[in-house]
Amino acid sequence: QVQLVESGGGLVRAGDSLRLSCAASSGTFTSYGAAWFRRAPGEYREFLAAITLRSGRAIYADSVKGRFTISRDNDKNTVSLQMNNLTPEDTAVYLCATTDSALSPRESFRYDSWGQGTPVTVTG
Repeated sequence: QVQLVESGGGLVRAGDSLRLSCAASSGTFTSYGAAWFRRAPGEYREFLAAITLRSGRAIYADSVKGRFTISRDNDKNTVSLQMNNLTPEDTAVYLCATTDSALSPRESFRYDSWGQGTPVTVTG
């Protein structure tokens, strides 16, 4: 498993932007893909976006498509999530995960390494 560390969360106002980053503590992503999920209070973990680390191909949940952008920097060994036009409904703990599987990237059970998460709070 890969040890993942997220950063970039914080307290922002509605309409603001944030950029989250995920780094592998070993310094290198060796997985097939990475994804961002979030967990709001009292809610299940929600898929947001996933990316294939070699090709950069990305997919998104409908709820964030057009507002969030996932990217990877293979030189810096980071995966980022650019979040624009945030709303209070985006308040959650944001988690990065990696997988060696190309199957079902929207399903959390496919991911075997998870970070601790970074909290995002959006005020109205």
